[in-house]
Amino acid sequence: MTTSTRPAYLRGANIGLVILGGIVGVALREGLSLTIPAVDRVPVVIPVVNVLGAFILGFLYEALTRLKPDADVVSRLKLLIGTGFCGGLTTYSSLATDTAVLIDDTRYDVAALYALGTVVVGALATFLGIVAATKLHAPDDRKVAS
Repeated sequence: MTTSTRPAYLRGANIGLVILGGIVGVALREGLSLTIPAVDRVPVVIPVVNVLGAFILGFLYEALTRLKPDADVVSRLKLLIGTGFCGGLTTYSSLATDTAVLIDDTRYDVAALYALGTVVVGALATFLGIVAATKLHAPDDRKVAS
């Protein structure tokens, strides 16, 4: 099977983009986890990276929709930033594990706020990412039609 007939997910360049983005995303998450301390034994960094990733995804997809770059550019940016970087940065499995630990510690109110708060604020962050990309890439209304 030649490279050109391989499905996109099996192409070396595409796999490399995901790996590269993932390495940067994981490195950023780890750096933030070393910088942002837990508050009352609650790892604050997990909601922070998940909300940041949600914002970036909302921004990325809206910006790509508005800018309408070449299909190959869209595909590469989605793989590098969306799948790779945001996939490495965010960690919903840690959110679930941390929530389970809080429940096990009978901190039910904190567990509920931690899990539901992250999901709700993450949804809001996605919406704000879309709004930010819309404003940044809005057509210039000042242009006079010919």
